[in-house]
Amino acid sequence: MIIPEVEKEMAAVPDLKSVLLCGIETQACIMVDRIIALSRLRQSGAFLTSSEGLILQLVRDAAHPRFREIQKLIKDPAPDSGLLPLLTGPSPLFS
Repeated sequence: MIIPEVEKEMAAVPDLKSVLLCGIETQACIMVDRIIALSRLRQSGAFLTSSEGLILQLVRDAAHPRFREIQKLIKDPAPDSGLLPLLTGPSPLFS
């Protein structure tokens, strides 16, 4: 969560342009209702993605020296959170 200590650390990084915000429970880490929290994040310019997609984006490609090891972490898909239809289908909160 963005608490004063985290804000202080971020302020100490010159030319900070982006932040990776992770949370296990959106409703606990960001706001009471996860659907509204995700909608507000998107409206504020956040790019919503899955943990698997983010991991692959960070390692970039199979040339990464630990790619095979990392690939094992995401081999099995994460349990369905029920949010995918909100991100892929029409929704007034995510338009």
